[in-house]
Amino acid sequence: MMYPYLTLDEDTEIVHSEMDENGSVKVYVEKADKADGFHSAYCILPKYEWQEINGFTEAEIQYFQRIIEDNAHLILELSQNGGFDHAAGF
Repeated sequence: MMYPYLTLDEDTEIVHSEMDENGSVKVYVEKADKADGFHSAYCILPKYEWQEINGFTEAEIQYFQRIIEDNAHLILELSQNGGFDHAAGF
């Protein structure tokens, strides 16, 4: 299951998975694009491994990397508690 995390000003959506039994979390970044449908990429936490990058530039991936790094502690916590909708104290 994927949980919504953040919508950026340019309508880029960031969602995350539940934590796997090995401790990894998939963070999915997606943005609608008029020319080719969607730009998307996955970042696997806690290693920050980027996979399946489609349509995003290197500069955009670096921008998303900084956002994910700054929020990784929250994403990892939320991934164990059902996202924002089920998190106590947020």
